[in-house]
Amino acid sequence: MKKLLFVLLLAALQLTAVAQSKPFRFAFVTDTHIGSPSGVAEEDLKRTVDDINSMTDIDFVIISGDITELGTWHELYTAKQILDGLKVRYYIIPGNHDTGWSESGGLGFTKVFGDDKFYLKHNGVHFLANASGPYVRMSDGHIPRHAVNWMKSQLNGIDKSEPVVFINHYPLDEGLDNWYEAIDMLKQKNTVLALCGHGHSNRPVQAEGIPAVMGRSNLRARAAEGGYNLVDVRLDSFTFTERNPLTKSEKKWHSVANKNQQYNLSQTFKRPDYSINNQYKNVAPKWTFQSDANVISTPAVIGKYVVFGNQAGTVQALKLKNGKKSWQFATQGPIFSSPAVAGDKIVLGSADGYVYCLNEKGKLQWKLATNAAVLGAPLIENGVVYIGGSDSTFRAINLQTGQPLWAFNGLTGPVVSQPVVHNNTIIFGAWDTYLYALDKTNGTLLWKWSNGSPVRNYSPASVIPVIQDGTVYIAAPDRFLSAIDVETGNTLWRTKESTVRESIGVSEDGKLIYGKTMNDTIAAFYTDKQAPKAAWKMFAGYGYEHTPSMLVEKGGRVFFGTRSGVVYAINPSTQTIDWAYKLDNSMVNTVRVLNRRQAVASTMDGKVSLLQATD
Repeated sequence: MKKLLFVLLLAALQLTAVAQSKPFRFAFVTDTHIGSPSGVAEEDLKRTVDDINSMTDIDFVIISGDITELGTWHELYTAKQILDGLKVRYYIIPGNHDTGWSESGGLGFTKVFGDDKFYLKHNGVHFLANASGPYVRMSDGHIPRHAVNWMKSQLNGIDKSEPVVFINHYPLDEGLDNWYEAIDMLKQKNTVLALCGHGHSNRPVQAEGIPAVMGRSNLRARAAEGGYNLVDVRLDSFTFTERNPLTKSEKKWHSVANKNQQYNLSQTFKRPDYSINNQYKNVAPKWTFQSDANVISTPAVIGKYVVFGNQAGTVQALKLKNGKKSWQFATQGPIFSSPAVAGDKIVLGSADGYVYCLNEKGKLQWKLATNAAVLGAPLIENGVVYIGGSDSTFRAINLQTGQPLWAFNGLTGPVVSQPVVHNNTIIFGAWDTYLYALDKTNGTLLWKWSNGSPVRNYSPASVIPVIQDGTVYIAAPDRFLSAIDVETGNTLWRTKESTVRESIGVSEDGKLIYGKTMNDTIAAFYTDKQAPKAAWKMFAGYGYEHTPSMLVEKGGRVFFGTRSGVVYAINPSTQTIDWAYKLDNSMVNTVRVLNRRQAVASTMDGKVSLLQATD
């Protein structure tokens, strides 16, 4: 009996070895950018599909992100229609272009393609791929928290001897703010290769000793045609060949050894630096909560609770005193909308296309259906909810009943931020290059303003405008600080003196506009209608910065967050840092300031913390 079992075991091992040694070929396509301004992306992808179909030795296709230019439904459906023409199965993940400007908050990608991650085992090789953002807000690349958890569970089921290929849109480096989490997990296994796109060129890339390859964009760019890669997998190697569909030309350019990788887990590499937390002893978290999904919004405080939504579509409420979860409410889509509160009511939008109103205990009071995702944050004033969505509509809703009061249908891009009110005017930006001013009583368009750029990505959309003395101040991604007359929509002045991008705030006394520049510096400008006048500049040392986190002053302190997970409190009178605290290594949303000593901060990676300081 023992002899028989031994024979069967030996046979099984031999079959496994044969399966793993059987060579195969797959196509590696990336950065197709359907909907790109050049107008040739669709033709380039069709050529690639036809070319792959002309070959009989391709087992499957991997497509590693930036499928579309802006993540619109039209672009996604167009891409799918073309890719569904493939005669072999394809596996696909999104990139930053599919999520960062997405009108659906990335929900469209999963609805169109089925998922934003995949696992495949083929001829003994495990292929594992994850989505990476940013989602809705500008930040570094980021593997979502729920995807990190999924990746961990998938890897746990793979034997250490079996080869693993990891696919992500971003390279496994610091451009991905949680690169180290992925790498540390992959090094526990026999990870033989990491594939990525993003850089639009064929080249080996650094991944802390893990063999890694970046693929070229499928776009033709300045050439006559686009291209992709054929990857030949053999017992001893992965060989990369660039394929050009029109000419059928092929050029072998790189090879990676297919061998058992034994990583030195004791070898040290650069990791996020938390030493700033030792520098400022006058601040510490009173509590910290880790959500099971990304948080890309500002928490609200209502009574005894801190309330926020996450990318899994869940509204969560924590006890303000200790951070313990009290209740949660599930929507059917990701939540990027910062909740607004009034009385005992909480209002927010969801990518499932509804505006929700809950009470303080998390019970549904009403929900209003729209025609698309609701990514923007609401403003509540005098019993009216004002909120924009992705269905080209900005709405006014009765807070008590949920009944629409009026709707403005003149938008051509989604709303992802919060409006502001000045007297009878409500003002907000959209991803269609315009800042809008409506009559808040009936939704009539009063004016719309543009910074002059036809590029949608330069729209004044991700920043909340601030208003002082009849002047609207806004900083769009074009890096200009602009002053606009609230009555007419006329430009009063624009300045690029301090390269402020999407992050501004107004002082408590209304005399200064604060701007977080893109390199280390906080700049203050006088609220002057005539000309931009700098009051002071302060070196804060936060490095390169592009996260749209507003600056909020309360009690003589100015609070803001950074792309690298640090919350700052500065003294504008002395232009010094009062304290700083690093929560994690991902984007900090606009901080909810309670008083000069307390602030609730949330990060993209799902951390929510009550920071408490002493003077």
